[in-house]
Amino acid sequence: MVRLLRVTLVAVTAVALSTLVVPAPARATPPNIPSYSTAVGRLNSLTVAAESHQSSYQRDLFPHWITITGTCNTREQVLKRDGSNVTVDANCYPTSGSWYSPYDGLTRTSPAEISIDHVVPLAEAWRSGAWAWSTAQRQTYANDLGGPELWAVTGSVNSAKGDKDPAAWKPPRTDFHCTYARAWIQVKWYYALSVDSAEKSALSSMLNTC
Repeated sequence: MVRLLRVTLVAVTAVALSTLVVPAPARATPPNIPSYSTAVGRLNSLTVAAESHQSSYQRDLFPHWITITGTCNTREQVLKRDGSNVTVDANCYPTSGSWYSPYDGLTRTSPAEISIDHVVPLAEAWRSGAWAWSTAQRQTYANDLGGPELWAVTGSVNSAKGDKDPAAWKPPRTDFHCTYARAWIQVKWYYALSVDSAEKSALSSMLNTC
């Protein structure tokens, strides 16, 4: 009888373990993504205006991937921050690790397949008011690690996005639309950049998924 009870308990335990759901490990995300309610308020506070100065934009007007600490530049800092089990060489270039791309839900193990996306693209920032900034201000923007501006994503999804705003492009993962909108709004609000009417409407719709 005792042996039968022990066997039964072992079987029940095995079934329980086989159906145990282990939570996915927490993934690193950029800092200072506002809550839904804060994002709604900040979106409503943004100036609505048509974009301008598009023809004068040049990427070099935003000095980026500057040295942050030691031998690490901004791109390498983001790769270390957003990756899992990342190891780097003496030049701070990753030699191993994996990166989950929240825009499309893909994971890559080669840093060469990962791009660092400016959630509000440099060209979009330019058209929304950065054309009037100093070079120093644009450098700060392009290398901002203190807010949700820089994201490690697959190169393919970054290329598909280009410099489009949410009225023209949204992440393929609809589950990410809420986070994406909140991050976009935070960057626009923090840097006092304007939104156009179609962009604001798209952001409002994305917030409705939160």
